[in-house]
Amino acid sequence: MKMTGEVTLPADRQTVWVKLNDPEVLQACIPGCQSLEKTGEDGFVAIAKIKVGPVSATFKGSVTLSDLDPPNSYRISGQGEGGVAGFAKGGALVTLSNPAVGSTTLTYDVEATVGGKLAQLGGRLIDSIAKKMADQFFANFAEAVARVSPAATQKAS
Repeated sequence: MKMTGEVTLPADRQTVWVKLNDPEVLQACIPGCQSLEKTGEDGFVAIAKIKVGPVSATFKGSVTLSDLDPPNSYRISGQGEGGVAGFAKGGALVTLSNPAVGSTTLTYDVEATVGGKLAQLGGRLIDSIAKKMADQFFANFAEAVARVSPAATQKAS
């Protein structure tokens, strides 16, 4: 599966970078995430409960950040096991740019594979669920960034 996209966030690049590396913010934004803990400078362990069509499973996995270029970009890669439901693994290149003062465009390019019962569900369903989850994550993340950005505070006054 491949997926690309971008979202414009209401904060400067440094604020977005900090939030992209904050386990509490990420846990609150990732659909189904039950826990997310930092394991060092460049890694996390996570537990997430995911439902894909008729298959529901709790995935346990690890995430590693590499090619770090703060506050511009990084590569994120991970893998998770969901018991009989199967596995998922993949990665993404995440890039931040400032198209205008007070906003940041986050661009992502994802490549992932699934196996086990998940793979048997078919590519269209998997792609549809993955897009829905990505859209939900970025909607949640945009709200989290807006709550703390100075621009959001000025608009509220």
